Amino acid sequence: MSLDLSTYKKEKITQTEFRVTTKSLDFSKKLSDKKKEIFYRELGMLLRSGVDFKKALEILGNQSTSKLEKTLLFEIKEKVVHGKSIYEAMMTSGHFSPYEYYSIQIGEETRKLEEVLAELQKFFNRKIQMRRQIISVLTYPAIVMLVTVSVLYFMLNKVVPMFSSVFKQFGSELPKSTQIILKISNHSGTLFLVLLLLSVGLFAFHFFMKEKEGYRNITSKLVLKIPYFGNLIRKIYLSRFCQSMHLLITSKTTLITSLSLTSKMIGFFPIEKSIEAIKGNVTRGISLSESMKEHPVYENKMVSMVEVAEQINELDTMFGRLTEQYNEDVGHQTKMIGVVLEPLIIIFIGIIVGVIMISMYAPMFDLSKIIKN
Repeated sequence: MSLDLSTYKKEKITQTEFRVTTKSLDFSKKLSDKKKEIFYRELGMLLRSGVDFKKALEILGNQSTSKLEKTLLFEIKEKVVHGKSIYEAMMTSGHFSPYEYYSIQIGEETRKLEEVLAELQKFFNRKIQMRRQIISVLTYPAIVMLVTVSVLYFMLNKVVPMFSSVFKQFGSELPKSTQIILKISNHSGTLFLVLLLLSVGLFAFHFFMKEKEGYRNITSKLVLKIPYFGNLIRKIYLSRFCQSMHLLITSKTTLITSLSLTSKMIGFFPIEKSIEAIKGNVTRGISLSESMKEHPVYENKMVSMVEVAEQINELDTMFGRLTEQYNEDVGHQTKMIGVVLEPLIIIFIGIIVGVIMISMYAPMFDLSKIIKN
């Protein structure tokens, strides 16, 4: 039997309940992905061992060392005891995404809660691993760039002025490159301040505009056009799309409902926007693969495999395989970032330092002519 969540009514949270919840859970804090991964893993383990849900939450709450997590688990338990479903208790807590509590609802309705918890644990585990890979790869380039900016600032404020005082004694015309470096040095403080203010301004602008549809549309298109990184980012979100569809279709959720829930958890505008059109086409009887062909964000390989899966009625299995393939591709490309960036950064640093030093030493090579003049 398939489920259509569009027929379910969401419970409204009153302002009083919201205030109590935020006060008891400290509104400034959120559960980390790591804590959620552990929570779903251990909860699923207890349920598979025959422990009922209320007792499982009590066990997890008692063994938790985090005050936030302990309060959250006991609060969910109390709501379940007082007649709320598990998904409703999680939804009103404010600490779980629609993807999570709707997945839990599907698990409750299909009596496959243990399987849903296992899939949620895998989702957060992959998310954590991907973040760790990206951080480990980008840490070295970030440190090197920070050192480069520091060295550049030191050279422009300390080293170049020393050469400037020497050049002024000769009174001869300096090479064009040397004049440019000296001008930059004289205004280096202002330049670095402008760059800092510009960076802060862009960050603030992004913070306030990140939820606007037009801004998300423009930035996502620009991101996808970045060489190498654009393709990597697209594969990261396609992996999440496939994993979400695999979980929901495996739980016997209708295709329309699966698309709706996936749209809520993706967080990437091109896919979110495409799902709206795809749902309309599927509702009119057009196949999923045909609907996906109209949107370039989906790779041709992915569309072809979905088409085959539709013909043999194995969409859930195919989305699972696609998830594994995209995870492998993302892992490989992430590792390659470090291999590509390291030599590029070294070349970049060498060019900057080389230009400054050559510009400073060029007049020295012609020192005898300057002294004669």
